[in-house]
Amino acid sequence: MHPVDVVIIVGYLLLVPVLGMLLAGRQRTAKDFFVSDRNLPSWTVCFAVVATETSTLTVISTPTVAYLGSFTFLQLAIGYLLGRIVVAFLLLPRYYGGELVTAYAYLGQRFGSGLQATASATFLVTRLLADGVRLFATAIPVKVMLSVAGIDVAFWQILLVITAVTVLYTYVGGTRAVVWVDALQMVLYVVGGIIAVVVLAGMLPDDWFGTALAAGKFQFLDFGASVLTSPYSFVTAIIGGAMLSMASHGADQLIVQRLLATRTLGAARTALIGSGVLVFLQFGLFLLIGAMLWVLYDGVAPEAMGMATDDDLFPTFIVTQMPPGISGLLIAGILAAAMSSSLNSLATSTVTDITRRFARRPLDDAAVLRQAKLWVLVWGAVLFVFASMFTGTDNPVIELGLGITGYTYGALLGAFFLGLFVRRARQADAVIAFAATVAVMAVVILLVRFPDGDGGSAPLAYPWYTPLGVVVTLLVGGLLSLRHRDRGNHPEPAETT
Repeated sequence: MHPVDVVIIVGYLLLVPVLGMLLAGRQRTAKDFFVSDRNLPSWTVCFAVVATETSTLTVISTPTVAYLGSFTFLQLAIGYLLGRIVVAFLLLPRYYGGELVTAYAYLGQRFGSGLQATASATFLVTRLLADGVRLFATAIPVKVMLSVAGIDVAFWQILLVITAVTVLYTYVGGTRAVVWVDALQMVLYVVGGIIAVVVLAGMLPDDWFGTALAAGKFQFLDFGASVLTSPYSFVTAIIGGAMLSMASHGADQLIVQRLLATRTLGAARTALIGSGVLVFLQFGLFLLIGAMLWVLYDGVAPEAMGMATDDDLFPTFIVTQMPPGISGLLIAGILAAAMSSSLNSLATSTVTDITRRFARRPLDDAAVLRQAKLWVLVWGAVLFVFASMFTGTDNPVIELGLGITGYTYGALLGAFFLGLFVRRARQADAVIAFAATVAVMAVVILLVRFPDGDGGSAPLAYPWYTPLGVVVTLLVGGLLSLRHRDRGNHPEPAETT
């Protein structure tokens, strides 16, 4: 690796915690640590939301999707935008009206502390599993790129550096540092993607666009794929993508906490809907890179070029064919996509939804702040240990971790809908429905197969997991609620702007 690249990568890893501490200032109250005292501009939160939902796998895998297929993946982004619009006008007013700092506090208001703790514990387990796998998955391309450059490091060393940097700026700066660093990291990897497009354009023949167009690389809509088993079927992408986005951006504390850091409900709506537009453009950028790489390599399969996996395509191009300096910048961009911190959200949910709710005596603000910072350290250590348990990409737990939200997102979003739309529903109904949904989704995901339209069978396409889970939750909870008398409209927090 060229010395310039090394300087850029090391410099970035040093800059992130320093910048986070400088931007954060002093955290004087728990509210400041949890939601930055609700004083962050909407554009910063918008960028942070995009960075939060973008993992290293998104950056390196999206080009591979276009290389091996087409732009049909972009249909999901339409569904994501529609789902955000629903969340902006249906769920965000509830959070802002009650001055809440977690999404699950609304469930506590509507049903009781039991369901609030259940939802929060589900979030903790889901997020730890998914982020532990995400952290390990980040180390894979980084190790590949360093190996190509002649630098041999162990997985645990990469994991330790990324975790230490993330813990440091989260512990010191709270949500304010997390949001500002996330915004910076989104700019970095997007700029890296744009630079990759410019470099590729200089390497390709003048008719590269026509060549890719004739090969179907820019196909956007797909009405012919199996609705049940293909995630890129138009109907599946729009409906499933919208419901998935409603769960991830309306019922997952990781995203909701960032939105609650804005000054007003209107600012949160702007940040949320704007992030949907940016995600669409971001997907388009990295799909374009994949189409350009297809022209550059004449469509040769990655394995035929000596790559271990399809996802080695973009990282290998970065290390072997990008100019010195630019290569380091792009590697830093890939690291940036991995360093969006969930630790603050894990700590906030632990303290607010679980330990504080069940404490024997009320905690003063200083004690809450101390507990929150302590939990940042605890969850950082747990995340590192969990990610370090993996030894290779063929571990079946990898697939479980990457698909874990399929088991729980429908139950989480369904619990919110049950509270909003089923007036008779009470806490016991919601808890039973929640548990039943997780069990049903486990059976569907692991055991059930559907016709794939080609004479065979395949699992249910993952965008359908959330809609199915919502239906099960509403059906079970709704039937159980018929045991009770209609208690009329339950009180709702007033909307604020």
